[in-house]
Amino acid sequence: MTKPTISPQELRARIGHRAKSAPKHRFWGLYVHVLNPEVLEAAYLEAKRNGGAPGQDGITFEHIEDEGRAGFLGAVAEELRAGTYRPRPYRRREIPKEGGKVRVISIPSIRDRVVQGALRLVLEPIFEADFSGSSFGARPGRSAH
Repeated sequence: MTKPTISPQELRARIGHRAKSAPKHRFWGLYVHVLNPEVLEAAYLEAKRNGGAPGQDGITFEHIEDEGRAGFLGAVAEELRAGTYRPRPYRRREIPKEGGKVRVISIPSIRDRVVQGALRLVLEPIFEADFSGSSFGARPGRSAH
């Protein structure tokens, strides 16, 4: 018997509710949620919405769409499932600043952004439950002001 999959939003709501209602609860088995095609799809769409330059591998969102998004996400899921996933080197760029200084930025590949996004989607509700309601800063839907 197979269980029907739940949407990423419902998954996040359930994890968040459990984290709030049982602060001492230890979560396990979260990796299976990262491998969920719907979670990977949501992470991909979020990365695409944010835009950004391609990583060191040079693969763009247009290239992924031309080749087939399902195949790309399936390959990422299979690497994660097999334990062969390794992040690729970041592409480093220098941005000039005033006074002749430069700021170095590192740009991950789209593949790595998708995996990081999927991990964030699953883990964020757990850690969000531990924050005080008056805590702000770099949290979703809140600002430091």
